[in-house]
Amino acid sequence: MTTTMISDDGIKLKQALTEILEAGGYVFEGASHDGAKGTLYRLVLEAIEKPLIEQVLEQVDGNQLKAAKILGINRNTMRAKIRKLGISPDKYR
Repeated sequence: MTTTMISDDGIKLKQALTEILEAGGYVFEGASHDGAKGTLYRLVLEAIEKPLIEQVLEQVDGNQLKAAKILGINRNTMRAKIRKLGISPDKYR
């Protein structure tokens, strides 16, 4: 059985996300809203998607089907993301 906990505290979640983005060198303060059109979502995904998938794979001993269920995505989508992000699921077995 796998337990997944997500904080319902929006302030803590926002603070954690801000810290992750700043650690990755992303700065959004003072950025032009017009110049950054459509990039924030992509930048956030790039910053958190790989570590998130790796963390879930670690928790389920590399089982891609279980990881996909936890993340709420299709198994084929999970496999495509693993390939795209260069993740080795065997590392977690």
